[in-house]
Amino acid sequence: MSNGTFDFNVFLNESKETLLNPKSYFTSMKTGGGMVEPLIKAVIYGGVAGLIYMIWGFLKIGASGFGMLGGAVGIMALISMLIGAVIGLFIGAVIMLVISAICKGNTDYEANLRVTASVMVIMPVSALLGFAMGINLTLGIIVSILVSLYALWIMYHGLTAALKGGESTARIVLIVLAVIMVLFSITSIAASRKASKFLREYNKDAREILKDLQ
Repeated sequence: MSNGTFDFNVFLNESKETLLNPKSYFTSMKTGGGMVEPLIKAVIYGGVAGLIYMIWGFLKIGASGFGMLGGAVGIMALISMLIGAVIGLFIGAVIMLVISAICKGNTDYEANLRVTASVMVIMPVSALLGFAMGINLTLGIIVSILVSLYALWIMYHGLTAALKGGESTARIVLIVLAVIMVLFSITSIAASRKASKFLREYNKDAREILKDLQ
């Protein structure tokens, strides 16, 4: 994809390569050429993720909270994912630039924007696996952790191969991010279990009170 054109077949091949062989992809990835291409990529990734969430919503399958509330919220998810993808691209590029600077890598904004757009390929994958949340909250959070860790793995190759950041520094930064993410997720699991226990006990007490009143 170059010279202001967008080739969908090339996009599909690049997406597949980013997911399955990120080191090879980022080694040859162009860090210049304009911001239209990465913006289109982000919108497509966000749109596909939103469509998947919308499907989970219509099927009333819990995917990141959307499926629980049905199709109306599923449509809202599609819209929010499209908007979020655009906003997330530009904010994510700033965060990527800061991390790249810490790793003594490329601090050109467009280069970091392009890497960020490529890492966003994980969005449809995360949405597709979102059904796990409807099966079991703990399972859903664990799956989410694994997807996020893989996203960090893709990001690592983007930092080191495309942005030329120091490998050792990049590993340290991303390990710290991974630890924070896992700790936050563990806290979320503990909190959700306590909330679930409270609701069960509350419902039990409510049923007993209604029984006594009858």
